[in-house]
Amino acid sequence: MERLIFHVDVNSAFLSWEAAKRVKEGLPDLREIPSVVGGDPKQRTGIVVAKSIPAKKYGIQTGEPMAMALRKCPNLVVVPSDFRLYTENSLAFKAICRDYAPVVESFSIDEVFLDMTGTSLIYPDPIATAHQIKDKIHEELGFTVNVGISTNKLLAKMASDFEKPDKVHTLFPAEIPEKMWPLPIRDLLFLGKASEKKLQDFGIHTIGELAREKESTIQALLGEKTGRQLYQYARGIDNSPVLAQAEESKGFSVEKTFNDDIVSVEQVLPILLEQCDIVATRMRRKGKKCSCISVTFRTLDFKNRSHQTSLSSATDVTDEIYENARRLFLEFWKGQPLRLIGVALTGLTDESFEQMSLFEDTKKKEQRQKLDATLDAIRMKFGNDKITRASIMNSNTGMGRKAKAQMENETQKRNKTDKKD
Repeated sequence: MERLIFHVDVNSAFLSWEAAKRVKEGLPDLREIPSVVGGDPKQRTGIVVAKSIPAKKYGIQTGEPMAMALRKCPNLVVVPSDFRLYTENSLAFKAICRDYAPVVESFSIDEVFLDMTGTSLIYPDPIATAHQIKDKIHEELGFTVNVGISTNKLLAKMASDFEKPDKVHTLFPAEIPEKMWPLPIRDLLFLGKASEKKLQDFGIHTIGELAREKESTIQALLGEKTGRQLYQYARGIDNSPVLAQAEESKGFSVEKTFNDDIVSVEQVLPILLEQCDIVATRMRRKGKKCSCISVTFRTLDFKNRSHQTSLSSATDVTDEIYENARRLFLEFWKGQPLRLIGVALTGLTDESFEQMSLFEDTKKKEQRQKLDATLDAIRMKFGNDKITRASIMNSNTGMGRKAKAQMENETQKRNKTDKKD
């Protein structure tokens, strides 16, 4: 049986959700005037999160500083982010989608995949069904979506990115030469800027040119794994399933954006230690260890730079993670003022076996493990903010709100489970 996959994508989600709410209140429709969702332009973190079509005509770009957007359009209407509103609307439109499909995968807050395979007796006309879903969301919730239809997730998502808003598009395998191959390679899903430049320097400018090249040539340009994946994507090949439940986390990460420039090592190191403490604690609660550590920082030109290191043996010890993160940062930071710093742990394993080095101070390692276990136990019982390491007490960064909320949520779930037992 041939697969049938829908991809449903909310049009300009954050702005549409805010606009729908305001229309109900009798206020002007943000989608019809130059408007953006974003932060305070006086703050360094004030950027454009979403924009209306009229705002786009002024050259306003998602991700640019709010001050720049206001220079382009002085009468721009700016509304703050409202994550409670976004969550409510996300749950609402996904609930409608679940009325139609036996398997629904949440791809992001404003995107879902529907596996409609085997529903032909109930919904004999896929295009008509997609229009029905789209129109129901608009009528009941007040905002529009695009629906892409194909035989796999890749093609369905690319189809939903065609002309917007409020459209249904197909991209079946027979339509690839006409609809997908003429597109510039930057439109290929998961193809990054670095890969785009390498391909363009080689003379490949469209998805079709990539698809018609030899796979070995693409692998030589982009690496064996990346080259093979992008070559298959260019030919419309994707066998990934629609998953009703999210896959287990492949890593743990935390990052923080700063209002003031970070310009010295003395400022950075307490932040790094605090972030390592956060992600290591979360990882230990899941019974995992990591074999790869990466550090990310963003400079004033809004460019992110990430560097990672692989460990000879997986670890869950905060101090070991911090020592590697510290070394990575000092090796690659050139002293530029920073806006953002982050740490990520990947290459997860739950194996208790550990390869010890002949030259490793096992006694010191055991002391560190006992310290981590003591901190974890205190935080689990009394809360995450009840104890911290002395070296970060005066960092003034505070635990990232998202990371802290995740840890608090895990603690509450654990406590409820313990009460039931």
